[in-house]
Amino acid sequence: MHPAIHRHTLADVLRRSAARDPNKLAIVCGEVRWTYAQFHDVCERIAGGLSEFGVGKGDRVAILARNSHAFIALRFALARLGAVLVPINFMLKPDEVAYILRHAGARLLATDSEFAPVARAAAKLDTQVEDFIGLPGEHAGEPEDGTIRFDELAASAAATFELEVAGSDLAQIVYTSGTESLPKGAMLTHDAVLWQYVSCVVDASIAREDLALHALPLYHCAQLDVFLGPSIYVGATNVITAKPVPENLLPLIEKHRITSFFAPPTVWIALLRSPLFDKTDLASLEKGYYGASIMPVEVMREIARRLPKMKLWNLYGQTEIAPLATMLGPDDQLRKPGSCGRAVLNVETRVVDDAMQDVPRDGTTIGEIVHRSPQLLQGYFHDDERTAAAFEGGWFHSGDLATIDDEGYISVVDRKKDMIKTGGENVASREVEEAIYKLEGVSEVAVIGLPHPKWVEAVVAVVVAKNGVQLDEAAVLAHCARSLASFKMPKSVLFAEALPKNPSGKLLKRELRKAHESLFVTG
Repeated sequence: MHPAIHRHTLADVLRRSAARDPNKLAIVCGEVRWTYAQFHDVCERIAGGLSEFGVGKGDRVAILARNSHAFIALRFALARLGAVLVPINFMLKPDEVAYILRHAGARLLATDSEFAPVARAAAKLDTQVEDFIGLPGEHAGEPEDGTIRFDELAASAAATFELEVAGSDLAQIVYTSGTESLPKGAMLTHDAVLWQYVSCVVDASIAREDLALHALPLYHCAQLDVFLGPSIYVGATNVITAKPVPENLLPLIEKHRITSFFAPPTVWIALLRSPLFDKTDLASLEKGYYGASIMPVEVMREIARRLPKMKLWNLYGQTEIAPLATMLGPDDQLRKPGSCGRAVLNVETRVVDDAMQDVPRDGTTIGEIVHRSPQLLQGYFHDDERTAAAFEGGWFHSGDLATIDDEGYISVVDRKKDMIKTGGENVASREVEEAIYKLEGVSEVAVIGLPHPKWVEAVVAVVVAKNGVQLDEAAVLAHCARSLASFKMPKSVLFAEALPKNPSGKLLKRELRKAHESLFVTG
């Protein structure tokens, strides 16, 4: 039997969408507008061009670039060839990029004009990179000299050859954050990613009729594989931008009549605080999604009040599960505030103690979230030790601490590293944050643990006030005293104009800890 008869890969997903709806608008990015037929044709041509440069099955190709039509076209072209995508965080420094390039054994590095200097500097640091692909950005610009030009690849003869690419083959290696050690390369097959697409379509209600705005970085699997990939799977229209800031996002939502938008809580907060928010027609928004961290309850209520026609979903997961694991739907946002919901269609999730026994479903006992799923990674690339540790006991260990209630709804308490141990007591930073968010005038807050000579770790709150609001430490502490036990109270309240975040909008608590680590140190 011909091997293509049962094949189901990322390239097949695009081909089928193009066959169903060839004239449907697929991609909008700056001035570029591709129908599904045009999008598929471009990807086939890029695949044909890359094959002439010797790119084939199993070869690793890295991307260091902002969002663009070219980024997503290269992604599907690589899938067509059976090559392996290695997306890289563009905030990394050359030596950090070089580590990923070396570890993955990438032969090609695709980059745009903004990150070409970093790409070239990194490639010189004992990597296997042989050539660079120059990707055009959201707005027209000249590619760097000495690169394989995207437009030239797109003008190649379309790939007509059949490759023996199977769902069980590797589709991508996504490197997880290296906050505590060297980053790990999560190996995800076509099967894992596509099972995850199905979970997204079913549980996040991603539909052909959507007009979706994709603004968070595509190097991150949340935007790439929870939203853009599933949207292409069902044949939706996708607007891609590289700037997730209110002055760009709000006009795009109005201009394109966007119906579906994902952002982490920090970006939703920025939109709510923007002076453009109330001046922009946002009536088209039907579906709103958040993830990366739990939405503060008070912010969620504000969204419901100011965007009353928009349904809201909370999606939780991690790179290793491709990445969606649990979902809290629109009907439960106010009924189960702060919860990340229950396992999605193709995931089995438990909350367990150190002996791998289920914790009581009482909503208060803390355990670790573990998963089983066809969406899970095969393992960490060239890292058998950490692979074995992650799958100890026959379940994947998330590293997230949570409670589970009598209905099976999970609430993430903290990452293990964010649990503060103060005076022998455990304090969940998120609980303190939720309390402070209830104080009128607070725009954002992050709670961290800092070294303390008496308490070992001290609870510290870093607060951003709303524009025009004056807050002081005494007001914050008085507010906390009304709802928090004494040992959970901040030992200090600091004020900042903004909190450090990565390009995906996730708070960088490690930077706050580093910046203030000597707060309680006396000379």
